[in-house]
Amino acid sequence: MRRFLPWIIGIGLVIIVAFWVMGLKNTALKYSQAVGKEWGNVDAAYQRRNDLIGNLVNTVKGAADFEKSTLTAVIEARAKATSVTVDPSNISPEQLTQFQQAQSGVSSSLSRLLVSVEKYPDLKANANFLKLQDELASTENQILTARTRFNESVEVYNGYILAMPQSFFLGNYKEKPFFKSVEGADKPVEVKF
Repeated sequence: MRRFLPWIIGIGLVIIVAFWVMGLKNTALKYSQAVGKEWGNVDAAYQRRNDLIGNLVNTVKGAADFEKSTLTAVIEARAKATSVTVDPSNISPEQLTQFQQAQSGVSSSLSRLLVSVEKYPDLKANANFLKLQDELASTENQILTARTRFNESVEVYNGYILAMPQSFFLGNYKEKPFFKSVEGADKPVEVKF
């Protein structure tokens, strides 16, 4: 029996290490899935905004003889934003930047639309328009919350896969980028007529 003791200990250690590595990978997978879920929430919030913009544009068109260039800018920005997709499992900083730039275009054109509405008192009093405006404000808050939660899940994921000793065993798990504000977001939007 003593002759087999080193083999039993060796096999036992191999089994313990194998289960430990499986635990590392399973935890990394769980955190990766959490990042994907939170990205889905970000995407859903932006989709809600894009859906509301279509209704808002139609309401504005029907309620006022509105500047066509402003409406066209909103429609084009929305179309561009919906054409940019990001795969959360392979998200890269470049994809995230492209997505953010497209969404920034929507935000900018939407801001110009809402500011230019001030010239139309009938439209400002329109119940449908007011409801859509409230829903857009609520959706912007949802977008902020979804981005924050996404960044929190990325922080947990990156912290786990980059820490020692996990980084030795999780080489195929790549660091995910954080959602950052677009350049110039710290300045107010300038609207000119």
